[in-house]
Order: sequence, then C-alpha cells, then structure tokens
Amino acid sequence: MKPEKPYINPYLAGTLLGVVLFAAFFVTGNGLGASAATSRVQVGILDVFAPAHVDRVGYFAEMGGGSRNAFVHSSVLMLLGTILGGALSGFINGRFKFETRKGPQISVGLRLTLAFLGGAIMAYGARFARGCTSGQALSGGAVLSVGSWAFMFAVFAGAYALAYFIRKLWN
Repeated sequence: MKPEKPYINPYLAGTLLGVVLFAAFFVTGNGLGASAATSRVQVGILDVFAPAHVDRVGYFAEMGGGSRNAFVHSSVLMLLGTILGGALSGFINGRFKFETRKGPQISVGLRLTLAFLGGAIMAYGARFARGCTSGQALSGGAVLSVGSWAFMFAVFAGAYALAYFIRKLWN
C-alpha cells in the first residue's frame, strides 16, 4: 500500500468546491446535492419490479412513470461521479481502505448500528425536507437563501451541542 499523501489545503479545497458548484449550476441548471439522485435510483429500481406502482404514484411517476427512465438525469450522473471520484482520490492519495473508524469506548457493531441509524434519520429528514443537507447548504447558500443560511447555523449549533455528549465515545 502506498503512503498517505497530506490532505489538500482547506482554503484551496473550498475554492475548488465553489468552482465545482458554479460548474454544476452552469452545466445542469441545478446545484449540488445527493438526495434527488438517490430518489431517482430508488424509483428506477422500483420500476423494474413494480412498474404499475410507479405509474400510479404521482411522486414516482414524475421521475420514472410511463416511458420515463428515472436513471436519465444529471443528478444520477453527479452521484456516480461523486462515488467514482472519491474512490479514485482515495487510490491516488493512498487512503482507500476498508475500515471502521471508531473510538476505543465503542464496539464495531455499535458504531455500525449508530451510523446506520443516523443515516436513516438523515435520509428521512432529507426526503421530508425535499432536499439533503449538501444541497441545502451549498446550493441554497450559494444563492443567498435565508432559509439555507438559517439551516446551516442550526446544523452547526446542533452538532456542537451534541458533540459534548458523545465525545467520550471517541476518546
């Protein structure tokens, strides 16, 4: 395994993220976010097994009903590019490995259980809010949406408040 390279300068990374966000708006007309793509993938898979159900439910039909293909959308390509780009970056920089990152006070099973539970809650929240945190923070914040900025302040405040209580699991 190759040695790990140092992480990119955070100011350069932020600048590059801004360039990618601008390019996403310019090329696709949409910002960055993952929940739209995951919804389309879910509808595309459901359409294989229950096409009549997809045609009957309006929310599903908009994405994949009738002759529509839920997979043919820029958000699905962006999700695929995110996964492949992350894996490629891990390989190039010597960080690609299968591991469970956890503190010494928690078992692997509990760590995976908590990660799955947190992911399920976030996924439900993203669908309920009709958008994910990355889309809300990056895309909404970039167009100076007051709701997006309020959301991000609330996310950071909540994260700092919760970190106080769970930090003992990582020390």
